[in-house]
Amino acid sequence: MGIRTVIVSVLGLSLAGCTSLPEGIEPVQGFDVDRYLGTWYEIARYDHSFEEGLESVTAEYELNEDGSIKVINRGYSPEDGEWQEAEGKARFVEGETTAHLKVSFFGPFYASYVVFGLDHDNYRYAYVTGYDRDYLWFLSRTPTVSDQAMERFREAARANGFDLDELIMVDQGRNE
Repeated sequence: MGIRTVIVSVLGLSLAGCTSLPEGIEPVQGFDVDRYLGTWYEIARYDHSFEEGLESVTAEYELNEDGSIKVINRGYSPEDGEWQEAEGKARFVEGETTAHLKVSFFGPFYASYVVFGLDHDNYRYAYVTGYDRDYLWFLSRTPTVSDQAMERFREAARANGFDLDELIMVDQGRNE
C-alpha cells in the first residue's frame, strides 16, 4: 500500500462530507491541544485500506503557525519492506476545547477525527473514531499498554456502540 492509496482513501471519505459526529458519540470536552501534541502509538484499530497491513504505526501532531495541526501518520509495511508516511492537516470543528477535528490529507477535503475518550490527567491514552463507527483507534504515548488499559479501552468502545470483533492489535515491535 502506498501513500497514493492513503490519499485516494481519505479523498473518498472526504468527498462524502464526513466531518460530522457519529450518533451518540460525544467528543471530549476540556481538550488541551498543547498536551495532545507529540507522538502517539497506535495500539489497536479497525483495519482500513489506508492502513492495511501496516505495523508500528504512529501519529505525530504538531501545531502550525496558522493554528492548524500538522499530522504525520507513519507505519511500516512488512510486505513492501519499507516505511510509509502521509502528511495532513487538522482543524477544530467546534472550538479548541472540544476534541472534534477535521483532518485532510488531500486539499480541501476533510474527514472527522473525534477523540471520545482521553486520560485527562496525563494524556497517555486516547480513543478515537471518525464520522461513523466504522473507524476506531486506541492510541497511547507508549508502544505498549497494560492489560488494564486495554480492557478500559474495550469497555469504553463497547459502551459507545463499537463492535470489537474486527479490532486488530497493532504490532509496535519496530518502535519498542
